[in-house]
Amino acid sequence: MAEAPKNFYLLILCGGGGTRLWPRSRNKTPKQFSQLLNDDSLIQITYNRFKGYLPPERMFVVTTTKKYAQIVKKQLPKIPKENIVVEPMRRNTAMAHGLGAVYIKARDPQAVILNEYSDHIVHDVKDYLKTYALAGNAAAEGDWLVAIGIKPAFPHTGMGHIKARKTWKKVAGRPIYKIEGFTEKPDLKVAKRFTETGYYYWNAGLYVWKASTFLRAIKKHEPQAGKSLAQIEKALGTEEEQKVIKKAYEAAPNIAVDYAVSEKAKNFLMIEANFDWVDIGDWEVVYQVSKKDKQGNVVIKHGKRGEFVGFNTKNSLIHFDDQLIATVDVEGLIIVDTKEALLICPREKAEEVKKFVQKIKELKKLEYL
Repeated sequence: MAEAPKNFYLLILCGGGGTRLWPRSRNKTPKQFSQLLNDDSLIQITYNRFKGYLPPERMFVVTTTKKYAQIVKKQLPKIPKENIVVEPMRRNTAMAHGLGAVYIKARDPQAVILNEYSDHIVHDVKDYLKTYALAGNAAAEGDWLVAIGIKPAFPHTGMGHIKARKTWKKVAGRPIYKIEGFTEKPDLKVAKRFTETGYYYWNAGLYVWKASTFLRAIKKHEPQAGKSLAQIEKALGTEEEQKVIKKAYEAAPNIAVDYAVSEKAKNFLMIEANFDWVDIGDWEVVYQVSKKDKQGNVVIKHGKRGEFVGFNTKNSLIHFDDQLIATVDVEGLIIVDTKEALLICPREKAEEVKKFVQKIKELKKLEYL
């Protein structure tokens, strides 16, 4: 894949918590910084996809604490320190996208931003980058916001959906659609109907737009967020920069970009993904995307001395460090063993881990969060 055009920039959003991946994902090391699949963390895997396509000088990360910024710098040492932007408080994805756009636009007023989250896994990286390039070129043509849509594999109530039927134009034989609407997280009945039609796609948050186009859109559709971002843009490079950012964030709405802009904007295009995409949301997903042995087990060791010995153990995930993990006559389990906590649960109950973490909060067992 040839290097990206000079006005292309990557923005990685890196603020999630990942409570369903406890105990690997915790407050001090949330899932994006954790080694869930191999020796690289999720954010390192994300960075590696773009390595060679974009130079580190044109990669930006928006995160939510100074501690997280330090981890980003440690795990991605080639990204310049000034490209790691820290939000003063959590205000959801509309402001995170906006803050990144403000900093990138200051670097290059003609910048086209390839937005990505830090916890996605993609196969077929070559096709992934080709799709981003196609979306970037479409965004650069005019006042367009572009989404990369995922063809639904099943009715999904946890994903936003994009309706797209009419072709805007074809590029290199691939249709670019004019989006008719976004629907956030439909109930099961509606999700089934969407999937059956064939012209709804999952919204994975893979957005591409010119920095200037997005900032105009957020000013139009979410005026308070637009006002806050305009204040920040004006203060960049001054002694008051951090003070203004904090004050602007205090006044900004806590709203996702999908509600703030995507559902309201009429200048949205969509390109269908032609690559496999996975959001690493829980331990069942880790199991599904990982290599299995002859018994259907996924065994992931991060320590130097650890060992797994299983007798009549099938279709289970064993994730551990330096311990000996022994299992006898079990099937379909998730076993995650860390220095401070041990999780054991049926694979089909992987989603319930989030409820358990909430229970820990209620019990004020904060040292385990």
